[in-house]
Amino acid sequence: MVDKDTRKVLRAAEKQGFEIRTSAQGYPMVYRDGVFVTKAAQTPGDRRGIKNLIAALRRAGFKWPPPR
Repeated sequence: MVDKDTRKVLRAAEKQGFEIRTSAQGYPMVYRDGVFVTKAAQTPGDRRGIKNLIAALRRAGFKWPPPR
């Protein structure tokens, strides 16, 4: 189960053309044009987890905060 903040970022990534797949262990895996970008944490245990996710997505062309 993914926490609320991570879910929000992953939904925004899907709207921007990223593909979210689930690994065998249940981790959200993010792809852009079939190329692996990053793996998201399932729990908010690491306080840098969400920031690391956004940083990796930005390097692949993700816009955060999402444009209105």
